Amino acid sequence: MRPAFFFDRDGVVNVSPGPGYVLCWEEFHFCEGVIEALAWLKKQGFALVLVTNQQGVGKGLMTLEALDDMHHRMQEELAKYGAAFDAIHACTCLKSDPGCTCHKPSPEMVLAAASNLNLDLTRSWLIGDQDRDIQMAMSAGVPHTIRVVGENSATIAADHEIRELTELLPLLQKIVVR
Repeated sequence: MRPAFFFDRDGVVNVSPGPGYVLCWEEFHFCEGVIEALAWLKKQGFALVLVTNQQGVGKGLMTLEALDDMHHRMQEELAKYGAAFDAIHACTCLKSDPGCTCHKPSPEMVLAAASNLNLDLTRSWLIGDQDRDIQMAMSAGVPHTIRVVGENSATIAADHEIRELTELLPLLQKIVVR
């Protein structure tokens, strides 16, 4: 079993759209520094997993096919640097959907990835920018968290905080033990 790094998408992997949604590849812009951090983690032997709520699909603002296309293009770009995700888990439900079990802060996406990829959650990390990301990690048994401090208020403490993704790789190089 190997450890993983779980990444939220909007505001962590790509520039946050603010209160809206990234609806197509042309609107998707990697955060500065994230590709280098992903590539470094891959070289250290970590699995990389994207865990993201994408309500834009549930709201009818974009199709599932458009989301899949965006993630496919993201993966193609990351692969050029040896930084592609091992798995992508996206909840496309509305958070108000009573039948949804995967919307963050539910641990379902993390637990599904752990089962599918044979991951050791006790040695894993999560990087997110919202309380629901940190809560998801805690609920799934992921003990290590990094918060990207930004436009969202924080009421749940993370182990580490950074203000920009350019700070991620230097932090990882100091704190990550395989």
